[in-house]
Amino acid sequence: MSPKELLVDSAVAGQFTSDSKETKSRSRLGVIVTGVLGGSLVALYAVAAPFVTPALRKVCLPFVPATTAQVENVITVLRARSGTLVDIGSGDGRIVIAAAKRGFQAAGFELNPWLVWYSRYKAWREGVHRSTSFHISDLWKVSFAQYSNVVIFGVPQMMEQLELKLASELPSTAKVVACRFPFPTWVPEHTAGEGIDTVWVYDAKTFKSHQIHRHKCEH
Repeated sequence: MSPKELLVDSAVAGQFTSDSKETKSRSRLGVIVTGVLGGSLVALYAVAAPFVTPALRKVCLPFVPATTAQVENVITVLRARSGTLVDIGSGDGRIVIAAAKRGFQAAGFELNPWLVWYSRYKAWREGVHRSTSFHISDLWKVSFAQYSNVVIFGVPQMMEQLELKLASELPSTAKVVACRFPFPTWVPEHTAGEGIDTVWVYDAKTFKSHQIHRHKCEH
């Protein structure tokens, strides 16, 4: 082999080695990027998943944040009220926090611990942590007898059973505000809003007497 041919072969070999190293480097970089992206997606899912999983296990009640209009409608229909308020299935706490800003001693009950912790942080950030409380609890295992104002973002499958629970527990001076779906047999005192932002207001005197009458008819 002539010196010229040897020089050419060496150059080709060097180029092949360089290309091989570059290919391996790119491959390694691809693995690293894939790992980082995969890890980020896992982390994002871990944080986001609790916000979309069912909040109340007995009836599938997914977390759907209340709209600004819904919050305003709830506060509007309760503007003449005061005292204690409870939001059943309080989600990210926006109803509880809005109520506390308007003078209520407000509480939220939510089965999802991530949402409860997030709500507590929001209440602290908004400066209403002293007039709010958030509890990790199943609504069916809690008595609401101490509350004079009740807010519920329910689903149709749970409303009939919730009627019985609230009618037996709440004082006759209480008001109940249902959002998105009305109670099946109670007659609302009045409504506010329209479409998905509609809220129905119920007076405890009315639905408790209705409950007693229905019970007598059944027996």
